[in-house]
Amino acid sequence: SFAYFTIKDRLPQILTRVIDTLHRHKNEFFEEHGEKGVEAEKRAISFLSKLRNELQTDKPVTPLEDELPDAALWNQYLDYQRNLPNGNGEPSWFQSPWLYVECYMYRRIHAALAQNPPIDNFDVFKEGKAQNFFESQEAVIALCTYFQELLKNIKDLDEKQLQEELFKLLQVSLWGNKCDLSFSAGEDSSQKSSPLQSLENMVPYILVNDMEKLWSLLVNAKKNRTERSNVRVDIILDNAGFELVSDLVLADFLLSSKLADEVYFHGKSIPWYVSDTTKHDFNWTIKQLGSANHMWMSRCGINWEGNLKKGVWVFRDHMFWTLPHDFSSMSEVAPDLYAELQKSNLLLFKGDLNYRKLTGDRKWEYSVTFHQALNKFHPAPLCSLRTLKSDTQVGLKPGQGEQIQASEPDWMVSGKYGVIQFDAGL
Repeated sequence: SFAYFTIKDRLPQILTRVIDTLHRHKNEFFEEHGEKGVEAEKRAISFLSKLRNELQTDKPVTPLEDELPDAALWNQYLDYQRNLPNGNGEPSWFQSPWLYVECYMYRRIHAALAQNPPIDNFDVFKEGKAQNFFESQEAVIALCTYFQELLKNIKDLDEKQLQEELFKLLQVSLWGNKCDLSFSAGEDSSQKSSPLQSLENMVPYILVNDMEKLWSLLVNAKKNRTERSNVRVDIILDNAGFELVSDLVLADFLLSSKLADEVYFHGKSIPWYVSDTTKHDFNWTIKQLGSANHMWMSRCGINWEGNLKKGVWVFRDHMFWTLPHDFSSMSEVAPDLYAELQKSNLLLFKGDLNYRKLTGDRKWEYSVTFHQALNKFHPAPLCSLRTLKSDTQVGLKPGQGEQIQASEPDWMVSGKYGVIQFDAGL
């Protein structure tokens, strides 16, 4: 299975890169923290080498021994896996749900640093995320330029034209999800060309396309809003780098076109899945744009800084996003987050990992409805924008998946296909 290949090849590669990153920063740790920094680096590396060995030799998954706030929830989840009626008793790296052990590995990477001050705040994935951003410069410039030109006459657009622009930017945000460093095990995955030119050719690869439903939801919310009720859109972020810029442009468009009054962004509270967006990545990206020596890039960055100051954009992170749980258990495990999402008019979930957690990462029949696969997770109307990089997919027309499978056996994991898949909720 693709899961087997991931655990056997991709995850050890990622761990090796993390160890290598720490090695390369040894001098920096020494300059900043003296001998303490070097000692901490050695301890973190030995912790990670042990982790790599456990993984490669299929050792049992062990409880977390750190004192971090989520440790108890992780250990409860391990007990839950141990006691599954159809499970193998003791979960191990190759005898457990893929989603669980993959999340567990990233949590252990975090522990390796968090338990070793003074380097406990070092993000081992930061360089890769920054590199992805800089290597996507041309695409970022093209997108910022397009968007700033669009803003000049956004007030004159009629409803049909606004809809066309929304659909364009939704697709840019969808295909921005191809830039995923955990998928390429940290190899270059930047966006090289202008993302706008190829949209037409990509339409046939969108297997479920619910953009019309998003449009009518937003237009109706706008018509029905009162003095007291703002239209709120929440974006549950995936990767930093080009994908994040495409999400920020989409968010700015929602505000500028008055389709939304406020946008909440949800990121990760710890470094996660190599390229996932943390608060630091979010602020860093906006600062980079603001100080760029390209007029339209810096205009975007400065405006976005302003949106954050005015409070019409809000960044939030929550421990739940880096737990191994499916979203169907959010109301139980993180009722505060669930209640927060219930305030939204529309939730946009970016990327593959969010899709796996929305659908419980199960081997569903392709034609099972998205609504059913969500397993009662309905805080608000929601939409997944995801390019396929793992073998779970629902909501297809009868025969659609089988037909693609016949000519392209790896269609579910190649990142070539995407979905913009909506569920209205209750």
